[in-house]
Amino acid sequence: QVQLIESGGGLVQAGGSLKLSCTQSGRAIRQYVMGWFRQAPGKEREFVARIMSNDEAAEYADAVKGRFIISRDNARNTVSLQMNSLKPEDTGVYSCAAGVTAWGTATYWGQGTQVTVSS
Repeated sequence: QVQLIESGGGLVQAGGSLKLSCTQSGRAIRQYVMGWFRQAPGKEREFVARIMSNDEAAEYADAVKGRFIISRDNARNTVSLQMNSLKPEDTGVYSCAAGVTAWGTATYWGQGTQVTVSS
């Protein structure tokens, strides 16, 4: 079965950058729309970004547009999230997902990685 493992989380000051990476095993990511979600303390999990399976078109949540970039490397079976100009409200557990739908659900999930942005 599909397994997703994230890396790259950590502590960063406001205005800084982090890059998250996710490696999938079991199935080729080119078969899936890949994406990222996050869950802030005391809040529900929310959609962050996704990248299409048949091309590299991407969609972003309004809160991260212009700051985050999602990318896919099919040869390495990885999807990444470059996060720039980070804000304290970006703090949360970020999870990689496969099979992300237009309505914000997914079929497979990674374990999550903590991102903390200090003010």
